[in-house]
Amino acid sequence: MIPYMEENNKEKVCKNMESNIMDELRWRGLIAQTTAEEELHEKLGKEKISCYCGFDPSASSLHVGNFLAIMLLAHFQRAGHRPIALVGGATGMIGDPSGKSKERNLLNAETVAHNAECIKKQLSKFLKFDDSPSGAVLVNNYDWMKDYTYLNFLRDIGRYFRIGDMLAKESVKNRMAREEGISYTEFSYQILQAYDFMKLNEEFGCILELGGNDQWGNITAGTELIRRVKGSNAYGLTNPLITGADGNKLGKTVAGAVWLDRERTSPFSFYQFWLRTDDRDAVRYLKLFTFLEKEEIEALAKSLEENPEKREAQKKLAWELTAAVHGKEDADKAVAASEVLFGGEIINFTDSMIQEVFSEVPTSQSSREVLGTIKLTDLIASSGIAASKGAARKLIQQGGIYVNNKRESASDRIISKEDLASENYIVIRSGKKNYRLIRFE
Repeated sequence: MIPYMEENNKEKVCKNMESNIMDELRWRGLIAQTTAEEELHEKLGKEKISCYCGFDPSASSLHVGNFLAIMLLAHFQRAGHRPIALVGGATGMIGDPSGKSKERNLLNAETVAHNAECIKKQLSKFLKFDDSPSGAVLVNNYDWMKDYTYLNFLRDIGRYFRIGDMLAKESVKNRMAREEGISYTEFSYQILQAYDFMKLNEEFGCILELGGNDQWGNITAGTELIRRVKGSNAYGLTNPLITGADGNKLGKTVAGAVWLDRERTSPFSFYQFWLRTDDRDAVRYLKLFTFLEKEEIEALAKSLEENPEKREAQKKLAWELTAAVHGKEDADKAVAASEVLFGGEIINFTDSMIQEVFSEVPTSQSSREVLGTIKLTDLIASSGIAASKGAARKLIQQGGIYVNNKRESASDRIISKEDLASENYIVIRSGKKNYRLIRFE
């Protein structure tokens, strides 16, 4: 079972398969360019095909910038087509100049192999890998490039490429215009990617390559190679490069990229990233990054227009994507953690969640041995949230003190282990936003 597709029953999947996948992708805004659009549309309406998209193994995790590529493959699988995920074990050792301002550090084979395995695990959350006609396939181009000698590659493949055509590619022109230029290594990248397409065409009957719009030159190099060598038609389809309403590239934050790996970006931070989506982007992102039906997205768009302060579109977007990447349980926990910031009760949290939600809140230490004997007034005073025990007692009497976001009214109340919000923390709040953490060790 695919976690992200659990809520999409068979009836919905069958409904999608009855219509042309191109129409579905169009209304969602997932198409930037295609080769031979009318011909491709007709073919996809008549038969089930194999399509592929490549993933760069330069890191051990995918990031939100990869979401459109993943969604394209998932949509094709839902429509009954066979998706092929290609991990660039060979091309990842070369470096793709597309969208890059300078040459990147090259990776060794061991690092690439490790990263490829990590990426496969993440893709398995979105794609169903099995032996069915529409079952996803994962391949690594290192498998067919590792024993291919340079001389043989030039003789078999290189002779089909013309320098003028290669120089005309946008990714190459952009780098040539810069002072540092482009190395022969990266200049050759488009030949390798084109050969990948032809190899998949031979082995899997793959006739469609998917990718970001910055991959257009590499994709068309592949369609041309197949035409010249095989005398058959192949197609390319690109998704738009997404920027937010603020003009920034999707997934680029002050803290860095937003990763799918929980060790790099926690579920809470991941949820918060999508929850902070600008109103101007929310509906567009729902179309691009979820499988929600048109009617539900339109309802969320209406809610956003009429009651923007409720942020229902952002909440739905954040939950859907967090559930897809980290599972429903972590998505629900992220929702609960977010509600804490608006006064929701803090219960059954982990220390790491407490630390993340209240990362900028002052923390004091106390001995675990005092639990069961220390009065709330003493704890408030020692934490610094009140200047004295008397001031703490007055705050409690006025209804201004909260333990784990639950209002307290008894100044002589004893704090015990049952009051811990997580393994080691209690959260004290005065008023609306004056928080303190007390860690018991």
